Amino acid sequence: MESLLVSTLVVAIAEIGDKTQLLAIILATRFKKPIPIILGILVATLANHALAATAGYWVADLLSGVAFKWAIAVSFVAMAAWALIPDKADDEDAGGAGRYGVFLTTAIAFFLVEMGDKTQIATVALGAKFHSIAWVAAGTTLGMMLANVPAVYLGEAATKVVPLKYVRIGAAVIFLALGLWQVAELVGVFG
Repeated sequence: MESLLVSTLVVAIAEIGDKTQLLAIILATRFKKPIPIILGILVATLANHALAATAGYWVADLLSGVAFKWAIAVSFVAMAAWALIPDKADDEDAGGAGRYGVFLTTAIAFFLVEMGDKTQIATVALGAKFHSIAWVAAGTTLGMMLANVPAVYLGEAATKVVPLKYVRIGAAVIFLALGLWQVAELVGVFG
């Protein structure tokens, strides 16, 4: 259960102001059809994060030594630094839904945009840390939905509710705390 809660919190906060959230806003303002957009986000995130959590799980199985655990700790600290860098939507082009429709356009766009994104990398690290595919994928997907569903419904107004600078700082603090938690476990502070 810890893996579900931590995964949800980490991704929900990290996703605010992320390029996929900006993509959700772009799609919502362009198509004005929230249900197919939300379902597209859900399907894309479930697929992408299940793959990422699986990768983390397998990597943890293959590389279970102390060096790998230090690598996980360092990756969380690196994620903290990355979270402070603002994302931009200028390389995203919502374009027209064309023959694929709003749902499929959203699902494909989200799946592709999420590749290599900080929330996907965090999902790999969380899968390795908690060694749980289902709970981590469920938690990170829930976190993505908590951040993106309001963005779909509120569109551009969502970016004005909370200053993104402070959200990025909050996400960085959480990633740093996870990294320090991992270090503390390695040096035996908790055991």
